[in-house]
Amino acid sequence: MIELFNSGAYLINGKEIISDDADAQAKLAQLGISVSGQQAKKGTIAYGILCAHNKNDAQKDERNLTLIFDSLTSHDITYVGIIQTARASGMEKFPMPYVLTNCHNSLCAVGGTINQDDHVFALSAARKYGGIYVPPHLAVIHSYNREMMAGCGKMILGSDSHTRYGALGTLAVGEGGGELAKQLAGRTYDMPYPGVVGVYLEGDVPAGVGPQDVALAIIGAVFKNGYVKNKVMEFVGPGIEKLSVDFRNGIDVMTTETACWSSIWKTDDKIKTYLKECGRQEDYKELNPGAAAYYDGFIKIDLSKIEPCIALPFHPANVYTIRELNANAKDILAMTEKENSASGLNLNLGLKYRDGGVWAEQAIIAGCSGGIFENIMAASDIMKETSIGNGNFTMSVYPESQPTFLELVKNGAVETFMKAGVLVREAFCGPCFGAGDTPANNELSIRHVTRNFMNREGSKPNDGQIASVALMDARSIAATAVNGGKITSASDLNVQYGNYNFFFDKSIYDKRVYNGTGKAQGGLELVFGPNIKDWPKMPELAENLLIKLISFITDPVTTTDELIPSGETSSYRSNPLKLAEFTLSRKDPGYVGRAKEVLAMSARGQSDNELNAIMEKIRGIGSYSQIKFSDIGIGSAIFARKPGDGSAREQAASCQRVLGASANFALEYATKRYRSNLINWGILPFIITDENVFSNGDYIFLPGIRSAVKEKRETITGYVLGDTVRELKAALGELTDAERQILTDGCLINYYAR
Repeated sequence: MIELFNSGAYLINGKEIISDDADAQAKLAQLGISVSGQQAKKGTIAYGILCAHNKNDAQKDERNLTLIFDSLTSHDITYVGIIQTARASGMEKFPMPYVLTNCHNSLCAVGGTINQDDHVFALSAARKYGGIYVPPHLAVIHSYNREMMAGCGKMILGSDSHTRYGALGTLAVGEGGGELAKQLAGRTYDMPYPGVVGVYLEGDVPAGVGPQDVALAIIGAVFKNGYVKNKVMEFVGPGIEKLSVDFRNGIDVMTTETACWSSIWKTDDKIKTYLKECGRQEDYKELNPGAAAYYDGFIKIDLSKIEPCIALPFHPANVYTIRELNANAKDILAMTEKENSASGLNLNLGLKYRDGGVWAEQAIIAGCSGGIFENIMAASDIMKETSIGNGNFTMSVYPESQPTFLELVKNGAVETFMKAGVLVREAFCGPCFGAGDTPANNELSIRHVTRNFMNREGSKPNDGQIASVALMDARSIAATAVNGGKITSASDLNVQYGNYNFFFDKSIYDKRVYNGTGKAQGGLELVFGPNIKDWPKMPELAENLLIKLISFITDPVTTTDELIPSGETSSYRSNPLKLAEFTLSRKDPGYVGRAKEVLAMSARGQSDNELNAIMEKIRGIGSYSQIKFSDIGIGSAIFARKPGDGSAREQAASCQRVLGASANFALEYATKRYRSNLINWGILPFIITDENVFSNGDYIFLPGIRSAVKEKRETITGYVLGDTVRELKAALGELTDAERQILTDGCLINYYAR
């Protein structure tokens, strides 16, 4: 079904695969091809797009990229902070199209007027700086960009982790807000040239299998082993031409959950037709790998072998086929409970097994992955002349955009759902991050959305509330719904699926979207609601740094939702101090108090007894006998084995910084975007090899850290000040010169101010 190559591979004429083994060159010679892997890397689709956007001379420096994107996009959890950062960095107008959508906090009722206050702020910013404002309920962020912004050979940068438009020929990247602020300030996105992994699709998907099934199968195969981490996934092969554009988009948006950096697909006439229907035929061009293309890794997928899948709590990589689940339900549910019990959670999933099956209480089809036209139409076909009943099982459908909604009304799908007892709602991302449709305690919700992390359904485990989300495709969700909530594979049903055409009505956007691209009105004032606050001042990096480790997380992976919860807390996204009160609140509730204690200690200085005792230990180290309080900066830090999986929200880092954080320690970072967020907020992203070198509550002294950063030292030497003083070795990993300056300046805002 899915084969991962143990080496790189050559793709010849888009069809023949040659593994990069000892016989590779001989096999190439038989085809009359003489090319090295390094030369053939230039044959990938990704290479051409990256070179076209690279401000370095690619012929002189193919190792490093300095990218300028074609457009930017943000939603209403992230755009206020980004614009505030860019303003503080000297931005006078948006230098490129910048789409501001309102799809994350459009239904939240928490916090009074603050959600709509942010929307008013965004419209004023679009007018003042020349941006694109998409009003609430009109479209979710990625659907609007697919319909109106993506194009073949383009690059789009978004402050949402699922910024993926590869199926439309666009290399799209989800990053933290700091990276967007850099683009707005006229700077580049800098990184080493990424590896490119070929994803070769062949065969045809069976009836009842949807894009989420294909995506989950891929995620299950590559996430845990890091096969595509921080790389580009390049989709090629004859199987693509058999997939509709919606199907491709549905797979593509989920590539984020593999931990890849971006994605790109070969394009064809179906993409050409799609862009023409969106009124943008000029954005089409055919994209194919060259006659010989080399990939750093290779994945071969037989689509005909994909089965309907389910991802159990609490990660999209926790994948089983629905057939496997139903055949071994007791064992699989018990294993899932055990895996999560290490975090102190009692999921009670065993309660979901009864009467020979696994039962759910809620179903959701929503957002940029589930709310796609064809997904909803397939679900509608399954649910014709049925009912979900009047019991505890509920179901809601959120079309991805108003143009999609209109088609569903016109072709009768909305009527089908309503007659079946299903609620059809407006475009909204809330079910994907815990801001809507929260199940009851101990309930199981099956959802065609992007993620099923803990709390992404809105529950609060620390308050004794625990609910679970499993990811499924819209087709199997509909099959489950007509079966009363008993988990059912769509492939088990005999359904006649329709062949529906989608007529995109652009006038819906023409009438409501404000497009001020290239028409900045600098004399206008921004409209600030009372909850929109400026960033507090951040200190620059001191020459010597004393850090107190105040949270120690030993979970295999720590998500950004655990670092700063989504859902109702996001209502305070535009107020850095208020939002910071929720930092680690569902993972380590005592963190905020301990962080404030370190801040208070720093303010007291030599009048603090505990700090005086620590200073005596420092003065006992080598040449530091005469060091003074004024020679040392004081901050806090967390340790997590692998932090940063999930959302691109920069608040996961900025909230720590607002509370005085100076560093993160990790065995590795789950994503580039989280590490970038740390750097842009002046938090040192340390990597260590042994977590036993320190414990929660330890102080760590880092002498000469500022010089070490500037001088590009590969190894940082520090001291753990426990009962005995122990040496600590750490590294900061690859850093550009600009990133080193940002760290020493204390944050991106300070960097631009300087």
